[in-house]
Amino acid sequence: MTAMQKKQNKIIREQLDDTLSHFSSIVSVNRPVKGWIRAIRDALGMNMRQFANRLGVSKSRIPRIEQDEITGSLTLKTMNRVADTLDCVFVYGFVPRTSLNDTVRKQALVVTQKRMNRLMHTMRLEAQGLSSKNTKKAFKNMVEETIDSPSILWEKDQ
Repeated sequence: MTAMQKKQNKIIREQLDDTLSHFSSIVSVNRPVKGWIRAIRDALGMNMRQFANRLGVSKSRIPRIEQDEITGSLTLKTMNRVADTLDCVFVYGFVPRTSLNDTVRKQALVVTQKRMNRLMHTMRLEAQGLSSKNTKKAFKNMVEETIDSPSILWEKDQ
């Protein structure tokens, strides 16, 4: 990966982090016990027959739709149709627990620690151990190299 590509990846992560940070406040919003569909339908005063007619499905399908939302088995396509029917916008996305840069750095630390352990073991076998100061410096450099090497960052056996 070229220096330009590394810089672009970092910029992309930072821009996406900035965009996604706007959603961090909704992470703590809990879904109503009976689900969003039922809560909004009830708040609008729309009974199942009326909702079914507006959605273009049978009345018997409505309890299933509402239950499937709760269990997580309702398709995105149906969620969009239902939202539109309720004059809502269906919002779908991922909100990082911290930031994408933090996730990458955390993974780089894990990968680097494994690599460093193997390296230090080999060096000890060859009586070529590093001083504590040099070990820390090498570790820091390896973390930065790992961050810039997505090809090894997410490999399972690293």
